[in-house]
Amino acid sequence: MSVAGLPELAAAAPLRVAIVAGEHSGDTLGAALIEALRARVPGVHCFGVAGPKMLAAGCEAFASSEELGVMGLAEVLRHLPRLLRLRGALLRRLLAARPDVFVGIDSPEFNLRLARRLKAAGVRTVQYVSPQVWAWRPGRVRTIGASCDLILCVLPFETEFYARHQVQAVFVGHPLADEIPLVVDREAARAALGLAGGRRIVALLPGSRMAEVTRLAAPFVAAAARIAAHDPHCRFVAPMASQATREAFEREVVQAPAAPEIHILLGQVQQALGACDGAIVASGTATLETLLTGRPMVVAYKASAVTAFVLRTLGLVKVRYFSQPNLLTGRALVPELLQEQVTGEALGDALLREMGDPAHVHELLEQFDTVHRALRRGGAALAAQAVIECARGGDAAR
Repeated sequence: MSVAGLPELAAAAPLRVAIVAGEHSGDTLGAALIEALRARVPGVHCFGVAGPKMLAAGCEAFASSEELGVMGLAEVLRHLPRLLRLRGALLRRLLAARPDVFVGIDSPEFNLRLARRLKAAGVRTVQYVSPQVWAWRPGRVRTIGASCDLILCVLPFETEFYARHQVQAVFVGHPLADEIPLVVDREAARAALGLAGGRRIVALLPGSRMAEVTRLAAPFVAAAARIAAHDPHCRFVAPMASQATREAFEREVVQAPAAPEIHILLGQVQQALGACDGAIVASGTATLETLLTGRPMVVAYKASAVTAFVLRTLGLVKVRYFSQPNLLTGRALVPELLQEQVTGEALGDALLREMGDPAHVHELLEQFDTVHRALRRGGAALAAQAVIECARGGDAAR
């Protein structure tokens, strides 16, 4: 008898899977992957760098995923000694553990170098969530191919890019598209948060990393003040990824002039998005969650001054858009504000225009529904099957 099409050997020799997941979004993907792996190979042993969701799913943690929560060139340089020490220690431990397969989830700067060393030592390697090489530094695809046996893509257009460069890749969709219903009950979400009633609600999502929140908290709070001045009855919710980011955001609210009352939550991102009429969102996975929830949004990205200077001077960015809704639809569907454009006035006015145009909102919902259905593929199950096949030496990209 076989398990999910695998030979009986899977039961006799439990699969050993090393997983390194960076921060909150990686932890979510990792937990879903572990649960799907366990459904197919009940004796699977998962270990590596994990967050709370992966721990709850049964992953043995060598380190916390929060340790990889660094973005931007300048920020990485500042944390480089610590990250190098962590990667060196992790490499030694993984080589000693001899996993059947290594899965790096997001965090490509950390994971791809780790994958290359493990692959050279005979370990099969997978990168879950493609680095955005099609957006910038496309020449790096050669390094990815040398480091990974397989790329698990969460965006549908990425596999064509890898095919042109003879790198094995498979589109698995995104587990969030399976988790979030096609139609989200706004009133139920409001009741769950104690915000029942007919007043407009705006969600503020300034990111999961401390660096993001530090840069975006002030303009996001100022945007809330701008919206409140236009609509005094509007309410605001701000779900935070951790206690540390919550405290940082609360400090900004206290210091901001004319800041309205903001219900600051710990977690509960999907409830906040479900309850709202529109959102101001930091670029990243939260923009995909907002799309899947079917809410108008304005997307902001603000790197450090050093990172922004390097990106502009070297011309590294190769795409017209940076937010996932616009990348997925290939058009400027939602407003994107970058660097010095990220002000309270610009963010607030942009969201007011988005929410105040019923025809545009209707178009958004149609486009978002199309993307939602395209990404709804049983992502965790497909990813788990591909990882198992890769570990056993099969061609998961057939």
